[in-house]
Amino acid sequence: MPQSLDASAVRDWCSLALESLGREREEIDAINVYPVADGDTGTNLYLTVESAAQAVEAVFAAHETGHTSPALADVIRAMAHGALIGARGNSGTILAQLLRGMAERLGDGDHLAGALRRASELAREAVARPVEGTILSVAGAAADAAENAPTDALRAAYAGARAALDATPGQLAVLERAGVVDAGGQGLLTVLGALVQAVSGEAPPAAAHAHARPARQNRTAEPCSDSGPAFEVIYLLEADDEAVARLRTRLDALGDSLVVVGGDGLWNVHVHVDDAGAAVEAGVEAGRPYRIRITHFDTAADPAPREQAQRAVVAVVQGEGLADLYGRAGATTVLARPGEPPASGELVEAVRRAHAREVVLLPNDTSLRHTAAAAAEQARTAGVRVALIPTRSAVQGIAALAVHAPDRRFDEDVVAMTAAAGATRYAELAVAEHRSWTSAGVCQAGDVLGLIDGDVAVIGEDLTETALTLLDRMLSSGGELVTLVLGGTAPEGLSDRLESHVREGYLAVDTITYEGGGDGTTPLLIGVE
Repeated sequence: MPQSLDASAVRDWCSLALESLGREREEIDAINVYPVADGDTGTNLYLTVESAAQAVEAVFAAHETGHTSPALADVIRAMAHGALIGARGNSGTILAQLLRGMAERLGDGDHLAGALRRASELAREAVARPVEGTILSVAGAAADAAENAPTDALRAAYAGARAALDATPGQLAVLERAGVVDAGGQGLLTVLGALVQAVSGEAPPAAAHAHARPARQNRTAEPCSDSGPAFEVIYLLEADDEAVARLRTRLDALGDSLVVVGGDGLWNVHVHVDDAGAAVEAGVEAGRPYRIRITHFDTAADPAPREQAQRAVVAVVQGEGLADLYGRAGATTVLARPGEPPASGELVEAVRRAHAREVVLLPNDTSLRHTAAAAAEQARTAGVRVALIPTRSAVQGIAALAVHAPDRRFDEDVVAMTAAAGATRYAELAVAEHRSWTSAGVCQAGDVLGLIDGDVAVIGEDLTETALTLLDRMLSSGGELVTLVLGGTAPEGLSDRLESHVREGYLAVDTITYEGGGDGTTPLLIGVE
């Protein structure tokens, strides 16, 4: 193993891989014809590496307080774990397993060639029906080249992977007909190139992309004909090895493109099926599936290109109710689940789905401001004009949407939406998970907390009574409109009680209530304009 492959080099590897995949994402998407021509391999790999990079940064952040440096084993294993829990699509799932194999060997002090060999072996074992001419072939060639190299195994691995990628059209007929190399293999080569640069300080020679077609609608779409499965199903699964072995057999009979990666009780399951419900039910029988994602393949034929809109709004929301509300207002939504904030790549993908020349981005969460800023910057490089309105709550986003006027000049629309969001004070209820100090005093586990603009202002024992106190505190500064968004854990009758309270005590104030839904820990959001 090269001396320079230490914890810092792994951190650099993540950063460089993410940067490179960000540049090449659209090109990799454009050559994606196998196993399904859905044009998202580059995006899926980007999101997978982004999750890995976030896990690595968390390890470094944990050591900053103690002024120590993390060990290589801890960092490389964090990278693999981050990729596992954030893996997207067929290629992203396989990449996560490749990183797991490398982490096993590098974490135990093995050399790079041994790590690449273990990575290739684990990835092949994870795929139910391995196919040559794919990312698996590229990974295997990298391991072969590294093992046979007299010196500089890493550059040899990259060269071997590059040669194998160029050979993929001759191994897989669908690639040859489309005139492209394998998209997953192209992504893996990009990740390996980032590793070369992280270790040596010099980027390897750029791989030729002569196989990529500039227009995606000209691709051969034969592998995603009507005879192919209709859905892609992905979920994380907590289960033991025996249950996973049975799950593999069942899912293999249900569909194709089956990849199950992971170990030590945590797995990432990916499969293409016609019966998405049966695939999820199989996971329930095996253990506890979560982070379930079901994507419908549009397999009929390449549709006519959709006309690009002039302007769109992209918003992050929590709960299906809010997603429906924002959707009816014309916004493209990104669903954030408790403990699962969206990555910047997901926001970029939402901007792409919005298919507009101008986009207004509403993060609706203070903690997402930097993520949203990164997504906006990346979208701008693709030629989209993006304005980020730093909304800190969904109720501020609702206020911004209420004054959104696509027929206005872009700058005028952004100013009006920003002003509406800024004029909306926001509050929320939460339940304390443990005893802690707050700006309103000491709270105990189970106490109801009322937060105004992110700070605890009220501590109570009863959710409804705390909500009433919080509402009075909000209206003590004036207001004309109260917006209530009820979460999935809100008690029955809460909205009626709050609306009645406003009618009786604040005659000039109107109230509007929305069902936010979701299974989060926020039973109530309040906005006051």
